[in-house]
Order: sequence, then structure tokens, then C-alpha cells
Amino acid sequence: MSDPLNPALWGELYNLILSWVQAEVLTLASLVQGLTLLVLAILARASAKPLRPRLEARLEGLRVYSPLRRALSVIDDQLFGIVFVLLLWLTIGIVIQIQASIASDLLRIFASLISAWILIKISSSLIANPFIANLFAALAWTIAALNIVGLLGPAIDALDSVTLPLGQTRITLLTIINGAILLGILMWSALAVSRFIESRLAQVAAITPRARVLIGKTIRFVMIVVAVTVALSSVGINFAALAVFTGAVGVGIGIGLQKQVSNLISGVILLLDKSIKPGDIIEVGSTFGWVNTMSARYVGVTTRDNKELLIPNDDFVTNQVINWSHSDNDVRMEVSFGVTYDCDPHEVRKLAVEAAAKPERIVDNRPPICHLVEFGDSSLNFVLRFWIRDPAKGVTNVKGEVLLALWDGLKTAGIEIPYPQRVIQIQNDNAKG
Repeated sequence: MSDPLNPALWGELYNLILSWVQAEVLTLASLVQGLTLLVLAILARASAKPLRPRLEARLEGLRVYSPLRRALSVIDDQLFGIVFVLLLWLTIGIVIQIQASIASDLLRIFASLISAWILIKISSSLIANPFIANLFAALAWTIAALNIVGLLGPAIDALDSVTLPLGQTRITLLTIINGAILLGILMWSALAVSRFIESRLAQVAAITPRARVLIGKTIRFVMIVVAVTVALSSVGINFAALAVFTGAVGVGIGIGLQKQVSNLISGVILLLDKSIKPGDIIEVGSTFGWVNTMSARYVGVTTRDNKELLIPNDDFVTNQVINWSHSDNDVRMEVSFGVTYDCDPHEVRKLAVEAAAKPERIVDNRPPICHLVEFGDSSLNFVLRFWIRDPAKGVTNVKGEVLLALWDGLKTAGIEIPYPQRVIQIQNDNAKG
């Protein structure tokens, strides 16, 4: 097996590249062609400048599918290169027509390299993820460039000669690169297919929201595992030989990522026990809002002020959670108040019930009810209970409406709400009786 750090291997590759440069680049014909390239680049820059505003105006008026629009935008970005490569191929054709013996190898190489780059950039624009798109473009163009200049075969041989020792398995840099490329393609395909399946599941009304989330996450996890397994198998890794190593790594990861694993398991529990689902109105501690998303690590809750809080799944399993819409949308609410002792409690109860029935959001089939609950120190204390059916619209605001209606009713009837009073007596210790 070859040592990857052996200087002779890299020296051989360096000598190969150097000999090609001396034979193909540092010649009189190459210098003439280089000057031709410079002139053509100046002409391409001057020609592309007036064309760009017209192309951008056409793009503004288009209403097309987004990947195609991205591809057209790449054409706009690569307009100079497109004009340059057209001039190059035109020049090469003229040279061939004039005299076939005139050297044009450098022009052909540059024309092929630029043509490959433009085609690859347009193709990579169909990939939505910018990082994956740029990575695909770089790898594809590198392979195309090596093939154009005739160095792809020697480069493959050089990479295949660099061997990394891993037990009885022969792994080279070439197999690692091939595995990484295959892993990227499989991961992108797996995520694209899982997104497509999730979008199709969202259109099936018979499947509940929590079932859609669970099925979608299960499909995504399985497809990612299959993609990684296939990629590692293509490299030639023996999973049986790695069993002990992966077991030790798994224990270390389990200890280091204990909280993350807890959130993952808690997320599965939430999906299975039907305690919360997207669209529920919940209250966790001081947080009140709507469940927007449920992921493997957190639950996204949108509050009344349009803030989205990312609450770990573990908090929903270990802490008390109020689900206002778990089994029934009807929610009973109550407000407490007190009146002075000189008031008729029967009249107060009647006025309170009438006040609670005035807001529009009060449920009609469950009438409000008021109870005298305590003879307080300075007031008769009552509790007024009423029902609403739309907690998603807020609970504090409807309480405020009921309190305002109660205030107006009591004030109209001349009934007073007491406030604390203190009587201070000052004794004169010097007084003699």
C-alpha cells in the first residue's frame, strides 16, 4: 500500500503538471492565443454591457416557475461569459476555415472550460440550497476541467494510489471522494423525496396533523439512514468491523447529547400521546400562544404579539402544560369581584350575569352564572363564571370586556365596589383621667 504522506507521489503529480505547462502553455503559439483571448475578453465586456439592461427588463416581466427563473437569472449573471465563449468558438471556426494548421489548442481549452462552467452554473441553479448548488458546481467543473486538459486519468490514478490503512479494507482518496459525492447526491435526493411526500400528505384530509408530522419525520429519518448506509457501503467500509467502535462512539454521543436525545424522544412521545398538535392553543408557564410547528427538538409557539418561541420538547413532557383546545374548544373562565355590605346580593348576581352575557364571544348554550363565595372583611365576594368557544382569539381581552360590562352595570345600579380603608387611632399617653 502507498503511504499518503510519501513525497514521491506528490512529486510525480507536480512533475506531470509542470511538463504539461512547458509543452502546452509556454510556447509562441500559446502566447499568440493568449493575446487573442485578451482581445476577445475586451470585446465581450463591451458587447455584454448594453445587452444586460434589456435582458433584465425581460426577466422582470416573466412569471415563470421559480427554478426556471433562477436559471434565467444565472444566464443574466453569466452574460459576459456567454458572449465571450460565443466569440471564442466563432474565432476558432474562422481559424479552422483559414488554415487548419494554425494552432488553436489554447483557444479550444478556454472555450471548453468556459462552456462547461456556464452549463454547470445553469444546472446548479435548479438546486434550491445555495451551499449544495455551489458545491455541486465546484466539483462538476473540477472534473470537467481535468477531463478537458487531459489530466483526469492521471489525477484519478494519483488519487487511487493514495491508500489509507483501515484494517483489512483498502480505502483510497478516490473512494472517499466518490463516497462523499454519492453521499451528497443521496442526501439531496432523500430530502427532496421526503419533502415531496410531506407535501402530498398535507393534502390528505383524512390524516390528522400529528399523524402527518410523525409519518413525515419517520420517512425523512429512514431515508437519511439509507442514504448514509449506501454511501458508506460504496466506500467499502465493513460495518461488522466498526461495531465496537460505533458502540463506544454511541455511548460518548449519548452522554454528550443527553439533552438533545431527551428532546428527540419527547418529540416522539408528544406525537404519539396526542397531548398537543399544530393549531392547539396552549399555555406553558407565562407563555400563551398557538402551536405552529413541531420538530424533532422543539415546538414552535406563536404568541399574541407574533413572537415565535422555540420551546424544547422536554418541557412539554416534564412540566405542566395547559392545552385550551385539547378535547373541547369551549373554555370556562371566571372573574372575582366584591361589593359593599349594604347591597342586595340577589341584585348583584342578576347584574353580573347580565353583564357577562353582553360580549359577543360568550357561548349562548352555556349561560353565565354568579355565586356569592365569601363574607369578606369589608365586602361581599362573588365569582362570575362564563364560557367562550374561541380561546385562540385570546382570554385576557374577553375578561376585560366582561369586567367593563360589570363595572357599567354596577355603577348604573348605584352599587359600590369597596376599597381598603384603615382607621388610625392616636392615644395620648400623657392624658390623665
